[in-house]
Amino acid sequence: MAGYSAEIVTLVLLLLCSCSLVLGDVTTTTAYQAVKENVSVDFVCKANFDNANWRWKYQDKDGSKKLVFIDGKFTDDYIGRATLTGTGIRLTGITRKDTGDYTCDATGANNAFGEATMKLVVEVPPSTPVMQVPTSVTTGSEAVLRCIEKDGSPPSTFKWYKNKTLMPDNPKSLPMFQNSSYTLDSKTGELRFSTTTKDDIGEYYCEASNTLGKAAATTPVLMEVYDTNVGGIVAAVIIVLLILALVGVGLWFAYSRGYIGILVKRLSTALLRRPEVIGISSRPPRLSCNPQWRSLHF
Repeated sequence: MAGYSAEIVTLVLLLLCSCSLVLGDVTTTTAYQAVKENVSVDFVCKANFDNANWRWKYQDKDGSKKLVFIDGKFTDDYIGRATLTGTGIRLTGITRKDTGDYTCDATGANNAFGEATMKLVVEVPPSTPVMQVPTSVTTGSEAVLRCIEKDGSPPSTFKWYKNKTLMPDNPKSLPMFQNSSYTLDSKTGELRFSTTTKDDIGEYYCEASNTLGKAAATTPVLMEVYDTNVGGIVAAVIIVLLILALVGVGLWFAYSRGYIGILVKRLSTALLRRPEVIGISSRPPRLSCNPQWRSLHF
C-alpha cells in the first residue's frame, strides 16, 4: 500500500506542475516561403493571448542555431536588416545564407506559451561542380568518383556521364553498363565502383541540378584501368634477392681470406695510437684550486 500511495502523490504533484503552464495558440500564415536572393521577406506570427512577449530564433540547414530577436530588440547579426512589423518581422537583403527554419515563440500572462516554425528557402541555381576522378586504377580495386557542388538551393542532385552517355542508377538497366559494378548516390554525387574492370575505362563528367537549373563540369576526366604488373613485381623481387646474395658472397669471401680480421686489427691499432679519435684523452685530468676560496671565512 505504501508503494501505491507514493505513486499517487507523485501523480498529483505532476498534475499540479503541468497546470502551471497554459499552452497558448500561436499561428503563422508564412509556414513556407521560397524566394530569390536580394529580396525582402515577411514572417508572420499571431498569438491568441494579449500582451505577448515575443522571441525569434533561427536554425540553418546544418542545425546551427542563433537568436534573432529577444528582450525587445534584434541581435547584432540582424541589426540594420531586420525590422518589426505589426504581425512579425521583416528581413531585407536576403542571401542564400538565410535559408533555414525561423521559429517565433510567445509568452504571456498566467504562463501562457506558444510557438510556430516557418521554413525559408532562398533559391539559388547550382554552380559548376568540382569533380574528383582518379586517372589511374588497378583492375579489381575500388574506385570512388565525387561530384561536389554546395551553392545550389534547394540542394543539388547529381548525375554522372560516361563517354557522354548518362549513367543509370542501376547499371544492369543498360547493356553498355551491365559489366560494371557501381553504385550511384544522386544526393551526395558519389559514384563508387566496388571492383573495377577494363569495361570501366572512359571519360567521366558530372552534372548538378535543382529546380532553378543545372550545371555540368566543363572538362571530362579520363579514368584508365590497368592490370596488376605481376611480372614487374616478380622481377623486382628477384633483383633484390640477387643483390643480397652478392653482398653475402662478398662478405663470406672477405672473411674466409682473413680480410675482415686484418681490417679489425688495423682499426684497433689506429684507435689505440690516437684515442682522441673516439673522444678519449691520453692525459690525466688536471685539478686546479681557485685562490679566491682561501679568502672565505666561516
